[in-house]
Amino acid sequence: MNETTYTVTGMTCGHCVASVTEEISGIAGVTDVAVDLGSGAVTVTSERQLEPATVRAAVEEAGYQLAG
Repeated sequence: MNETTYTVTGMTCGHCVASVTEEISGIAGVTDVAVDLGSGAVTVTSERQLEPATVRAAVEEAGYQLAG
């Protein structure tokens, strides 16, 4: 298992969390997504290391941005 934490900007409510969680969960190999709304931290657990571009695309599809 691989666990990586990203920072997502622009999330302000539970709907934001649900949107980001849904999009990232759709990436092949993702087994868990934990979002901390206050800090913007999104911890993704996956079967293998994910390409950052893949996670970035999922976050952008949800309407948000990865920091950095």
